[in-house]
Amino acid sequence: MKGFSTHLSVAITFLAVAAAGTWYEGSAIIDDPWEWAYSTPFSQLLNGEVLHAGQISQLDHFVYAAKFQPLLPIVMMISVLYIVLLIAYRTFRTDLKRWMMLLSLTAGMFIVAGVAIANSPTAGGNAFFYFFMGAGGLSLAGVIMCCYLLNRLKTKAAIS
Repeated sequence: MKGFSTHLSVAITFLAVAAAGTWYEGSAIIDDPWEWAYSTPFSQLLNGEVLHAGQISQLDHFVYAAKFQPLLPIVMMISVLYIVLLIAYRTFRTDLKRWMMLLSLTAGMFIVAGVAIANSPTAGGNAFFYFFMGAGGLSLAGVIMCCYLLNRLKTKAAIS
């Protein structure tokens, strides 16, 4: 229990620091009016066309940072992924089949997200493409390893 709490606390701290940094970096959108049409999807959803800086949603700061300063948004994604997998591992540690299903779902989501932004013209889009494809590949490797372990356990049980 103590190790789980420590890991979770550290991951949440990384998430909070990365979120604050991302929000700060994304606040540059206020001074970049020619980017408002392309980097303010939440504001456009809420207000329609963005005409002045006061209409920009705080969530759009994260979008802008992800497009042009992707390091901290990727740290946020890694932190969220780690928190989700940590809690899922804690929940499914005795059920290898459910753990494999979760890893398969994670791999599929990452690969689909990577393919969806594959041709992005921004540095952030390219960074997220590589992150999504790498995370999807690692999740698939986890599924393969779980299949191997499950097969090995079945073989051992059959021999005994």
